[in-house]
Amino acid sequence: MSHKSQVNHVDVELAVVLGRCRMPMQQLLRMGRGAVIPLDTKESDQLWILANGHPIARGEITIQGDRLCITVTEAADVHEFNAAA
Repeated sequence: MSHKSQVNHVDVELAVVLGRCRMPMQQLLRMGRGAVIPLDTKESDQLWILANGHPIARGEITIQGDRLCITVTEAADVHEFNAAA
């Protein structure tokens, strides 16, 4: 098996971070259905795209038919991601 074909068989888990927040555990435990969690993100902010837990790109939500999708807009700045944590 060639090097290129081996790389094509590697699975990567992608995740998208919409935003973050901090709250006391007591408040989290009181939340029920319909609770609203305020995030540190504005509607115009870009999302973080993570590969295996590491930031790789920024993106924005797009809609294609009845599906939400992410359009990649730029490479991620790891230092910016860590500063926001």
